[in-house]
Amino acid sequence: MNYVIYSKSYTTLQVIQDITFALHLKIHIMPLLTILLVIIAAGILLWVVNNYIPMQGSLKRILNIVVVIVVVIWLLKIFGLFSYLTNIHV
Repeated sequence: MNYVIYSKSYTTLQVIQDITFALHLKIHIMPLLTILLVIIAAGILLWVVNNYIPMQGSLKRILNIVVVIVVVIWLLKIFGLFSYLTNIHV
């Protein structure tokens, strides 16, 4: 009798772990395609701004730098490296 209860609880625990792992993959890990699409969209946006919007050269450079920094920080957060950088004490 104890074996049946243990077996049933193990099966339930295994199912819960499998569901949790699947949800973790679905929620927390962004597909590579989405990352590439965001990088391509940022590049196209910068290209359009640089070529078709009349603006001072210095403002365009600042805008380019800001967009690149935001994309790099976003990538660091996605891959889990941003938390390591915020914990560094000099």
